Amino acid sequence: MNALTAALKEELNVDMVTVFGLSIPESVVVSWGIMAFLVIVSILLTRNLRVDHITKRQAILETVVTTINDFFVGLLGESGKRYVPYLMSVALYIGCSNLIGVFGIKPPTKDLNVTAALALMSICLIEYAGIHARGGVGFLKSLAAPTPIMAPMNVLEVAIRPTSLCMRLFGNVLGAFVIMELIKLVVPVFVPAIFSLYFDLFDGLIQTYVFVFLTSLFMKETMGDEE
Repeated sequence: MNALTAALKEELNVDMVTVFGLSIPESVVVSWGIMAFLVIVSILLTRNLRVDHITKRQAILETVVTTINDFFVGLLGESGKRYVPYLMSVALYIGCSNLIGVFGIKPPTKDLNVTAALALMSICLIEYAGIHARGGVGFLKSLAAPTPIMAPMNVLEVAIRPTSLCMRLFGNVLGAFVIMELIKLVVPVFVPAIFSLYFDLFDGLIQTYVFVFLTSLFMKETMGDEE
């Protein structure tokens, strides 16, 4: 267990990287790399797009984008289409952050600061969506629904949501690390490689889906029924 404790402390430690004389958290540097990768891939995938006689690459890309777009629109409704690009961007970032562990790089999502920032951005968008859909007065009235006595609980719920999003993502990613370390202690050969592949690939994608799915549900609840 001492080995597990030491490994956990090492994993929770935020390493610093020196860039142009500045000490920057490793998670930030890795995030820059992920963003640069996504920008380059986006440019490569979207160049030379056509209206007629499209290429196989464009057909696959359009199918994927349309499927994801329809998924979010199905959750949020037509009024929520404006928020789909943000949700897609967050899904791509979290997905790449979780999958990058396959290459031996520490995922940024293991840094509580990163997951807290993601949760804070999402909750700002959630509340903005509510204000945009209901109007300022309508949004304030919704905080007192169904009766004014529930207003403190509703306000508390607004504060709890980002904490829930943050700790769910951070806890699941860190929990996968703890399970892997325990497996290595019990069965140090072969089996850990299989579970590592599962946690780095499938579990990472599942956590990505859960984060954006819950964000979408919270947005839909805040926006209310479409008129």
